[in-house]
Amino acid sequence: MLTSSPLSHLSEVESWSSSKDLRSGALASNHRTSFSSSISDSDLPRGQGVEPAYSFVGMHCIFDQCKSAVTVLKFGHMSSDLLAYGASDGTLTVCNVSDPPTVINQLQGHSKDVTDFDFSSNNQYIASSSADKTVRVWELSKGLCIRVIYGVSPQLCIRFHPVNNNFLSVGNANKEITVFNFSTGRVIAKSIFDSEVTSMDHDHTGHLIFCGDAQGCIYSVTMDSRTGALSRSHRYRSSSKQKFPITTVQYRSFSLLAGGPVLLTCTKDGSLSFFSVALEVQGYLTLRCSLKLTPRIHSIRASFCPLLSLNKGEYIVAGSEDSNVYFYDLTRPKHTCVNKLQGHRFPVLVVAWNHGENFLASADLYGVVIVWKRAKTS
Repeated sequence: MLTSSPLSHLSEVESWSSSKDLRSGALASNHRTSFSSSISDSDLPRGQGVEPAYSFVGMHCIFDQCKSAVTVLKFGHMSSDLLAYGASDGTLTVCNVSDPPTVINQLQGHSKDVTDFDFSSNNQYIASSSADKTVRVWELSKGLCIRVIYGVSPQLCIRFHPVNNNFLSVGNANKEITVFNFSTGRVIAKSIFDSEVTSMDHDHTGHLIFCGDAQGCIYSVTMDSRTGALSRSHRYRSSSKQKFPITTVQYRSFSLLAGGPVLLTCTKDGSLSFFSVALEVQGYLTLRCSLKLTPRIHSIRASFCPLLSLNKGEYIVAGSEDSNVYFYDLTRPKHTCVNKLQGHRFPVLVVAWNHGENFLASADLYGVVIVWKRAKTS
């Protein structure tokens, strides 16, 4: 059932910036009343066809070498063919999905779950974080680990700086984001948060980090691109009584719906939230819409779908406990689910698009990775 309510009833936003008036006209012009909706994963539209932009011709290839849960899955930067995935057995597998699909390397070194990884901008390196309390840097051409950074708690999320790849930001279970020098492994900067930092993403300029914690809070953090210094600017806190970890934080530089940059978040209980981002106010977030999916047992991540210039919707793709991949239009009050892909036999935990937006990869609880080929659209 669709419900509309003012933002003040849904959330609490705190800011650490006194130089900007958050109620200025510039920010208020971006404000819209949000809507929220609750659906089951299988709530496909009745009497409607599949959203044509997200129809698929079938499976392009399957990788099944891994025998444990795939925890994180990504294509290389600006790459349509390079794919990597980390697993709960500590391995990282690097693949090429072009014909013929091949496994390039299996990187072994972590002793516990790979919690996250990121490609460097030139795709020559991968930096990975793990529950074994380490960060590892891998040189892909040699398939070797070239640096190990030891922490005091599980390392939960990791990102290269999008402009200065010598900065590596890592969120950990010790309630910190630590910025390391990629070349030396030394700590450059550190910022403390209210709970474990479970997910993060940079904006396209590298001046902002958006991160989520284990209590469902989302933070906007400014970063000095020269020194790596961090400063918390805003905190968004849901008014929900139950607090769940943030599993996904994903930034996009433009959205037709918001007319500017946006942020997607997903919590472990299956709550998707879509925010507009005010870059001029240090990453202030305004909730545009939200969607409550079926409660999850596992930690499932979501992703934006490719931006379609002829569509006014805002499309999201996510895995599900029922082994399907679902596509949602967050702007639809009813029949939010617009398509689903069936092929996995176990809960689908992670999904990722390639740069060319013609392949979608999904991975499940038992290590199977499926690369789906999207139908060509005019």
